[in-house]
Amino acid sequence: MSVKYYSDIDRVRGMSEDEAMRNAVDDLDAPPLDDAFFARARVVWPEKKATVTIRLDENIVKFFKSKGKGYQGRINAVLRAYVEHQAGIR
Repeated sequence: MSVKYYSDIDRVRGMSEDEAMRNAVDDLDAPPLDDAFFARARVVWPEKKATVTIRLDENIVKFFKSKGKGYQGRINAVLRAYVEHQAGIR
């Protein structure tokens, strides 16, 4: 399975520092990080994973694997969402 990625790296490399900063400031999804951000920042370590053996339907595993590398993490994310929903966390 071949995955193609879109890259804007040539356009970005051609930008001046000022142009790059203006683009960053205008990007509401990813504003520049300032001193205030780092004053509030905290390190969050990933939770420890348990190694288990689990029997899943073949088509379930095939589906998650078809989405590419990291299928076990995606299965974990789906299970986490279910647990949080059941526990009323979300």
